[in-house]
Amino acid sequence: MIRKLDPEKLAKLHKTENLLEKRYGKQGTPEREEFHERALANYYAEILRNRRKELKLTQQQLAKQIGKERSYIAHVERGDTDIQLSNFFKISNALGIRFELNYT
Repeated sequence: MIRKLDPEKLAKLHKTENLLEKRYGKQGTPEREEFHERALANYYAEILRNRRKELKLTQQQLAKQIGKERSYIAHVERGDTDIQLSNFFKISNALGIRFELNYT
């Protein structure tokens, strides 16, 4: 059975962009850019944390492999630190995450 959506109800739904603007400002504003950066940090942190757990590695074990402190890994996995690209690749390589360049 296919249900027909009520256009009036649909029109009353909040749009994501409107909610983001209300809370973090319009695109291009410093507040919105900061939100975007934090969202990306959390996204990549989750990828790294999930992969580490898949491999059944502790934060301490991963930190030792890349020559960092366990607290650094904890900060990265919470998205609390502005990770350098070189450290991101060290962690990724230690976790067996490979990147492929596509120039098309």
